[in-house]
Formats: sequence, C-alpha cells, structure tokens
Amino acid sequence: MILPIVAFGDAVLRKKAENITNDYKALPQLINDMFETMYNANGVGLAAPQIGLAIRLFVIDASPFAEDEKELENFKRVFINAQILDEAGEAWKFNEGCLSIPGVREDVLRKPDITITYLDENFDSKTEKFSGLAARIIQHEYDHIEGILFTDKLNPLRKRMIKGKLNDISNGKVNVDYRMRFIRK
Repeated sequence: MILPIVAFGDAVLRKKAENITNDYKALPQLINDMFETMYNANGVGLAAPQIGLAIRLFVIDASPFAEDEKELENFKRVFINAQILDEAGEAWKFNEGCLSIPGVREDVLRKPDITITYLDENFDSKTEKFSGLAARIIQHEYDHIEGILFTDKLNPLRKRMIKGKLNDISNGKVNVDYRMRFIRK
C-alpha cells in the first residue's frame, strides 16, 4: 500500500525515533509498504518518520545510482534500530533532495565512509562499513531517525534563501506526483 509522505514542518520529522522489537505490529507489511511508497515517489530511501512513525526504521534501494557506482546495482536494504558508530574521511559535497521536502535540492557535506550497526528485516544483527553514495544515502536516512533534515546541514545564508520554499511546503503549496500529508491548520 502506498502511504502518504509527511511534509516538512510536521513535528514527527523532528523527533528522535524509538527502537522497535521484532514483534512490532505488522512489521513485514510496513517494510513492504515503505518500499512501495518510496518507489512510487521515485526515491532511493525512506525513513519511518517520513510516513508519520517515530521508529528507528528506514529502507534503501540505491540501484538507480549503479551507473555511478557498480556495487550499488543490487543495493536494497532494511535498517532497523541503526546506530552509526563512525564517520570517516574528508567530507564531500553532493546534491541532495528529500521526499518530505519536494522541489528543494542543495549541496550537503558528508563524510564518505561510515560504520553502522543495525538489524535487518529478519532481526539479524549486522555491523558493516559503507562508502561513497551508499554511505551518503544511509547517512541521509539515518538523520531522519535522529530528527535531522538535510536542510539543517546548510549554512545560514542557504537556509534563509530557501525559507520561503520550506514555508510553502509546510503549508501544502507544492505540486508533487505522490501522496503527501501536510500539517492541518
């Protein structure tokens, strides 16, 4: 089922998400719905807060970037209760966007290498290292479960320059070709 994506301005996007257990209600269906929602919106990642759930869950399918990095060809993962243990290397800029902030794309600095511990969809524990675009997508989605948006990483001038766009998004003044949930006023 395709779920509505929460728009910028909703408080759930600012909450630090809670860990879940393997008996979380209908978790396999939720994961399937998140992938379906992400694909419908042409995204490469989706975090549970973006569908209104303040839980530590995000999904990624980085295969659209396989032309740039061959190892991303079948990079489809589920991250539950993730914790980034380390970020390393010299930060590099990459133009990012977000399904909760449609129409806004900005260069964001992130470190190229991460070590992360998480549970997969079967609740098997994993600790892995990722680099390049995989690391960047993971960091972006991980930020969501920490209550951080990519716009928080912009310098003050860039933040002021996009303030009007962000206000329009939070007020529902944006055209997208996927379902969104806006703050009711």
